[in-house]
Amino acid sequence: MKPVRLPAAATVALPRWGIFALCLLYILPGLIGRDPWKGDDAAGFGIMWTMAHGTLADWLWPHIVGLPMPEEGPLAFWLGAICIKLFGWLVGEPMAARLSTGFFFLLGCLSVWYATYLLGRRPEAQPLKLAFGGQPEPKDFGRTLADGALLIYLGCLGLLVRSHETSAETLQISLIACTLYFCVRLLDDPSKRTAIKIGIIFGLLVLTRGWVLPTALCISLLAACAYRQQRQPLQYLALISLPIACAVAAIWLTAINVLHPYDSSPYQAWMLWNYRQFNIPNAESISYLFRNGIWFSWPAWPFAAWAIYAWRKQEKALHISLPVSFLICFAVLTVVNTQSEEALLLPILPPLAILAAFGLPTMKRSAINAVDWFSVIVFTTVAGFIWFAWIADQTGWPGNWANRAAILAPGYKTSFNPFVMLIAMVATVAWFRLVYWRISRQPAVLWRAVVLSSGGVILCWLLLLSLWLPWANQKISYAPLSQELAKNLPANYDCIQALIGPSQRASFAYFGKVKFAGFSDNECRLLLIQNSKRAHQTQAQSQNQTQDQELALPAEYKAEEWTAIWFGHRAADNDEVFTLYQRK
Repeated sequence: MKPVRLPAAATVALPRWGIFALCLLYILPGLIGRDPWKGDDAAGFGIMWTMAHGTLADWLWPHIVGLPMPEEGPLAFWLGAICIKLFGWLVGEPMAARLSTGFFFLLGCLSVWYATYLLGRRPEAQPLKLAFGGQPEPKDFGRTLADGALLIYLGCLGLLVRSHETSAETLQISLIACTLYFCVRLLDDPSKRTAIKIGIIFGLLVLTRGWVLPTALCISLLAACAYRQQRQPLQYLALISLPIACAVAAIWLTAINVLHPYDSSPYQAWMLWNYRQFNIPNAESISYLFRNGIWFSWPAWPFAAWAIYAWRKQEKALHISLPVSFLICFAVLTVVNTQSEEALLLPILPPLAILAAFGLPTMKRSAINAVDWFSVIVFTTVAGFIWFAWIADQTGWPGNWANRAAILAPGYKTSFNPFVMLIAMVATVAWFRLVYWRISRQPAVLWRAVVLSSGGVILCWLLLLSLWLPWANQKISYAPLSQELAKNLPANYDCIQALIGPSQRASFAYFGKVKFAGFSDNECRLLLIQNSKRAHQTQAQSQNQTQDQELALPAEYKAEEWTAIWFGHRAADNDEVFTLYQRK
């Protein structure tokens, strides 16, 4: 027996302009007006920037001004480089690169919405017919579920930062959502055209972040088709999708092995990175999945878990079996990969959001109210804290709060922008109106249970990236340090050998116009090394300068051949220090 009994009044869909506005409010803060963030964001931008200003070899072999980065794949960086070439002159190159990120995000949202809509229209997903009529129409039920899935997707905490970064993970999660959508279409109405599209998406996934995930996903889909006893989709996947996926991926793999950019090929390093995704599961990888997955996928996982329980007697229904097969696939990949990084958890969000949407019609009112009150308390408190800290920073009172911003980000200078303050005030008023609407009217629509969760996430993110954007740039950006390094470089230097991280290299190259050694530059008269500040302090206390250099220089460099000419670190970082050496 179906667990859903629902009147038509509960399937009022959100207006299209409202959904589009929510997506824009979510993605635009964090794309506009900021520097590349430390980490994957700056590293991804560095690859895109290098491609946009390079030759065909730079497009075939991803690298950051000479630092090879073949581990994932070139597709996301190709698209970002294209955006830089098309729009860099208009909005600046970092912002132009992030335009591709915005496109990836919207593609993922659209795929989640349409996949849920198609699943919600299927006969086995429909609510029970009421004795006197009045049950919702299939299309209305599907639209309401799709709105709920999108709101859940936007409310997932793990998506927030990653969806704004210029990295391969942002494209990967969108392609996974696209795969879900086309798989729904294939299993709902099998056709060769849909199988071809799935094959293309699989190939693009290979070019985005390796062949491990699409291979595992294909095996999972084949198993789901066999479990549901659907032979035609099974044949289409095996005979059409797989060959096309191999052909799409072979375009890049063939090019790098035939053309040999920089007289070599990234193939071996790329394959090695893929092989490292397989390890024997251990207690740490299993605990990482559960320990971090709880907050990473909030608020989706409680609704998804309830959906599995509520629909347990219809486990072969497509709206349950397909998302669950995706979740099992991604959970296994997370467990067998012992690297324990957040990128491993991202793929679970689209299927989890879709599955969670089918838990909304079956949840009790008390559980829904508990989630709502939790969201109201948490997000209102966080938003109030953000406002209080900003007011203290602007007015200087109370003093301990006013000084904390400068302590956490030395060099930060308070600034006031009335337009930014107006945007933040409008968003805050809209939040309280949303809370009042939810509490006072007690609406019956399905998506009422998650509208406060997604709205609260959007509010806090918008406040942070509007009121505190100058502070965040000072805290995370390498722009001031890059300009300081550029001023201390000798005139007419040829190149710099660097033992620094990818994000640091990208920032120095872009902001400081530093000329790093390329693939063929092995003899440079300058050497830049990244160390910890604790090691630098130990080095400064030593009385023997030769011993100092031995502490800072790696073993392959002879200390007597180099002289330190510059030390520097970000004002907001208490550990990271850079040392510039010149050959004697």
